[in-house]
Amino acid sequence: MSNNIRTTVKIADNTGHTTLQLTKEETIQRLTSQPNTWVFADNRLVDGEFLAKADWAKVGTILMPNALVGGI
Repeated sequence: MSNNIRTTVKIADNTGHTTLQLTKEETIQRLTSQPNTWVFADNRLVDGEFLAKADWAKVGTILMPNALVGGI
């Protein structure tokens, strides 16, 4: 069942990063609760729509660093 498939998600935080094993739904929920976050899958910058459509069995490690803001 695809709802139980988990992948490694690394979320940037004040300790460096936290590594979790999350389902697709849990990952999307984290993304929506942290709006200033970039998402990388397979070393490519992706968006929430990509994650929603991704084959979770093949998506690989997800990286969620804080978005960089320039020009301030």
